[in-house]
Amino acid sequence: MFMSLKEWIQESNNIVFFGGAGVSTESNIPDFRSDNGLYKKKYPYPAEIMLSHSFYLSHPKEFFEFYFNQMIYLDAKPNKAHLALSKLEQMGKLKAIVTQNIDGLHQLAGSKNVYELHGSVLRNTCTHCQTKYSLEDMMKYRDSDGIPRCPKCGAIIKPDVVLYEEGLDEYTLYSAVHAIEQADLLIVGGTSLVVYPAAGLINYFHGKHLVLINRDSTNMDSKADLVIHDSIGKVLDDSLCEVYVK
Repeated sequence: MFMSLKEWIQESNNIVFFGGAGVSTESNIPDFRSDNGLYKKKYPYPAEIMLSHSFYLSHPKEFFEFYFNQMIYLDAKPNKAHLALSKLEQMGKLKAIVTQNIDGLHQLAGSKNVYELHGSVLRNTCTHCQTKYSLEDMMKYRDSDGIPRCPKCGAIIKPDVVLYEEGLDEYTLYSAVHAIEQADLLIVGGTSLVVYPAAGLINYFHGKHLVLINRDSTNMDSKADLVIHDSIGKVLDDSLCEVYVK
């Protein structure tokens, strides 16, 4: 089955990768819905509630305590999947990465054309004066309750991540849809394909081959030309062997 993927990568010059939390688990960042995922842990409130816009507004102290403890992984490094995708982009074969992840590891691996559907922990904005802050700044400017506050105006600094009850950035969504529509090979990896509207993007693909790489089955498996239940880092790393630029 890896041979089919190798052959399709070899013949394609317009690949798009669409990935989710499973791409980063090999960088020791927990996913959400697996047995050891974020949503299976015990908290005062369900994780979905604590990551909602309304909870952020009504319980900022608890929101940021959860956010910094469970969503930030300063020591995480790109894994084989991130590095393989960066290499495919350098070869001119991969045209875009569409990701649901907020960790910035694709860019850290060297990828340039990345559409972050759910934003990034690396970008943060003052809710009043709109000053931009890095993640390091966010952590440095926390008050006694652990809430990051703008040193210029005192307002809360909000991470540029899409919380529950918030909409996706329209430009990012449009760009992702356009890239998927133009692709001849769509590789989907590390996502359960249950979070909408992101999961619905797969329906915009009308190219030659749809490949799903995931440890568990998804409700889209029957639509794929190839389904691989294995480590996404291993699959992508192995698939680059013998692939060369035409």
